[in-house]
Amino acid sequence: MELPQSRILKKWIFSLGLFSGISLAALAQLHDNPSHGDTCGSLRSVLIRHGFFHAHARSFFMATDNKSPLTDYWAWGLGAGIGYESPVWKGFQFGITGFFIFNVASSDLGRVDSLSGAGSRYELGLFDIRDPENHHDLDRLENLYLNYNYKKFNLRIGRQEVQTPFLNKQDGRMRGTLEEGIWLSLDDLKGWSLEGGYIRAISPRSTKDWFKISESMGIYPAGLNIYGQKSMYPGHISSKGLFALGISYNWKDLLRVHTWDLFTENVFNTAYLELEGSFPLKSSWIFRPGFIYTRQDPVNCGGHCDPSKAYMPRGQSSNIFSGRLAFQHKTTLFSFNYTRITAHGRFLFPREWGREYFYTFMPRERNDGLGDVHAAVVRFSHGFLKNKWIPSVAYGHFYVPDVFNYRLNKYSVPSYNQLNIELRYNFSGYLKGFSIIGLVVYKGSLGNDYNNYRFIHNKVDMWNWNFVLDYMF
Repeated sequence: MELPQSRILKKWIFSLGLFSGISLAALAQLHDNPSHGDTCGSLRSVLIRHGFFHAHARSFFMATDNKSPLTDYWAWGLGAGIGYESPVWKGFQFGITGFFIFNVASSDLGRVDSLSGAGSRYELGLFDIRDPENHHDLDRLENLYLNYNYKKFNLRIGRQEVQTPFLNKQDGRMRGTLEEGIWLSLDDLKGWSLEGGYIRAISPRSTKDWFKISESMGIYPAGLNIYGQKSMYPGHISSKGLFALGISYNWKDLLRVHTWDLFTENVFNTAYLELEGSFPLKSSWIFRPGFIYTRQDPVNCGGHCDPSKAYMPRGQSSNIFSGRLAFQHKTTLFSFNYTRITAHGRFLFPREWGREYFYTFMPRERNDGLGDVHAAVVRFSHGFLKNKWIPSVAYGHFYVPDVFNYRLNKYSVPSYNQLNIELRYNFSGYLKGFSIIGLVVYKGSLGNDYNNYRFIHNKVDMWNWNFVLDYMF
């Protein structure tokens, strides 16, 4: 069941536009008659003069070149949105944002490749993965919250952006993932900080609707269960929501400790520990090591007591170790990264909710749904012209179980190597807030794909091209 209905969503977007238009008109009036605004002392003048408007426009072109004779895809998305944050009154503040997207031009994103049986994996994500034919009706009410702030305490209720190691925006398409619930934070308590809350609904990236936590699991392709059959958990999960708690400690800016626990009621629990150091070396270099340990366990029956309909069946716990050796010199960063997912079970986290924050993560692929993994990635980046030009390169090898090992390979992905080349330019001065991003991704096969196009299409032996224009003000 969708939250809310599209008709209600459109009314909110229309109201946002109407409110913004009226407010801007009033702002112009105050500009023309400043003395009137000062003497009036109306609520309108306070909201406009002390509130904050912000906007975001994005153009995103993406294309995937698959191994011949498999189907290729391309798309160009264009979108814009506006938001408003009120002034603070006795610690209270409200905010609202909305965004719309257009499919300017694209290949047939609903087309299924006849050889692999799969459709567009990346380009469709720019729009609505649940409706490939929808090119225009792609608006979404995003943030709608009430915020309360008192000294170092902050409480936010409503629709908002939450950022944790797994529950996060994952902003690699037109718009990111958003959450609805209650979120609180306590900052800078003698080096300690705390945040967490309760999430009841999510609007995943690449969708325009809101879903209860239990309904959101399986909006993206669900892969295979541990028996090699199509996963049946979409639509069958029972959960009252997600509870999260994060505690951080910063010791003299030399050592930072982050711990998180994300508890999805009746489904599974994810515990996360991260240690990051920052140790000055000679010649202005800084050594930045890091270590992550993650443990996952099913809760009750893992969402459903029928194992074929459970998200994480009983006995399918997972352990993940991830490490980093990084060296930084001003705007130069070089790192070696390694991740090990043990063979106890699959690492699982709904792709609808966010991406994993392991050190070996590379855009356009994930380790979700995999167990018994060895991953190694080397990265390099350097900023030029006061960090305006930032080229970066990452290369990795990912060794995963055989595609027919269903217990440890949910999406039948063969072992692969991946190369990412990114170039980013951030404008300054008159064009401050405007950025250009180019990303080229190549994925090659390292495992046995059995010459089966089902294990190749959109997975290995492919190129993915991205060109993004962003403007925020």
